[in-house]
Amino acid sequence: MPESIQTTGIAATAGSASDADLLAQTAIAVRAAASALRERFGDVVRYQTREELMRALAANDDAALDVLRPRLTLLRPGARLVEDELAGGALPPGEWWVLDPAEGNVNHLHALPEWAVTATLVRDNQPVLTAVHVPLTGETYTALAGGGAHLDGRPLHVSETTDLGLSLVATSQARPDEDEKVVRRIGSSITAMLFDALVVRTSVPATLHLLNVAAGRIDAFWQFAGARADLLPGALLVAEAGGRISDAEGRPWTPESESFLAAGPGVHAQAVTTLSR
Repeated sequence: MPESIQTTGIAATAGSASDADLLAQTAIAVRAAASALRERFGDVVRYQTREELMRALAANDDAALDVLRPRLTLLRPGARLVEDELAGGALPPGEWWVLDPAEGNVNHLHALPEWAVTATLVRDNQPVLTAVHVPLTGETYTALAGGGAHLDGRPLHVSETTDLGLSLVATSQARPDEDEKVVRRIGSSITAMLFDALVVRTSVPATLHLLNVAAGRIDAFWQFAGARADLLPGALLVAEAGGRISDAEGRPWTPESESFLAAGPGVHAQAVTTLSR
């Protein structure tokens, strides 16, 4: 059992054969939903008001959900669906599908390539499995609690870097209209990392950064605030790829935490020190 899973609150029970089969079918579902979004991708979608922006975002969400809802309901009839990607905190007992039907939706509207479709099964507040498809690269990332993390079937491993000063790190805006205190904390954390890390990337969405942490391309990712749908898929992927998940002060992370940190074991403690300044 990986140490990171033991110490961070991410589910550690080895996936059963049925969960492995379920993950394979979930991956098919997110790829199908992503294909629907891919058909909508192309020119920049223009909007002049906040209302027009929200309608455009909702249209993308609905296009993917129209594919995801029936497929996931068929796979797990007793599981309920969480479709509000901005929601946070603990879930009621039982099984829940936590979905982000268009992760990086604003990027999609702006004809930028950084967007994906995610589906994560949560059982009694523990992530059991997740599937993330990135249509413009054709990559599918999957993780099963206790069963490892994979990219198109190939095992993923986090970075072995041990020096934050040689690390590429990343952060993401938590959400639009964020509280001023959180925004200022984000700004000060970026400044601190600019002094201590080699390169700092700042962009949305969080999930794509976390895919890169799980794949060993990025050494650490942090965020303040955030939502379940932003962080649960990547948290499970990074944990199963051998990384460490905590809050920014090194304490176990849960969806109720006010901050989030995912890193390779060699730089996790250094990142905590930098973010705690």
